[in-house]
Amino acid sequence: MTDQTISVRLLAAGDEAADESELGGVRDRFMIDGADTDGRFALVQHLFAPKALAAPMHRHRNEDEFTYVLNGRIGAVIEGHEVVAEAGDLLFKPRGQWHTFWNAGDEPAVCLELISPAGLEELFRSFAHLTEPPTPEVLAGLAIEYGCEIDFEKTLPLVERLGLVM
Repeated sequence: MTDQTISVRLLAAGDEAADESELGGVRDRFMIDGADTDGRFALVQHLFAPKALAAPMHRHRNEDEFTYVLNGRIGAVIEGHEVVAEAGDLLFKPRGQWHTFWNAGDEPAVCLELISPAGLEELFRSFAHLTEPPTPEVLAGLAIEYGCEIDFEKTLPLVERLGLVM
């Protein structure tokens, strides 16, 4: 273990200066970055508008994601299996598996996303620099930079069937 100085840091619930980005109906609040953990993991809070889709169907080659639902209902498709998680439930989205997730309710939902190892949070952070909603091509290009593939053809039927906001 390296000798390093650890400083206590508090990210208060209502901190207006929090590092955030937003795309569609999902706001991301960056709580712990890979730089804080030597790349071991990152923690992002996702705040969903009703029926908001977090991302098109996608897979990433480097990271596992763990989604802990704080409130509301989060729907997900993971390798073809559709589930709904409620407050206190944990979704595991392993690397290399096709998945997507969304707010499955008519009220706002909140979850914590643990990403291991860190790195994928930087894709979410890049959304803050967009000046307009990205086209599918722009979004796919961003995703490739972070080791992700997107499948819009598998996403659209889900959006239509569930009345999701993309």
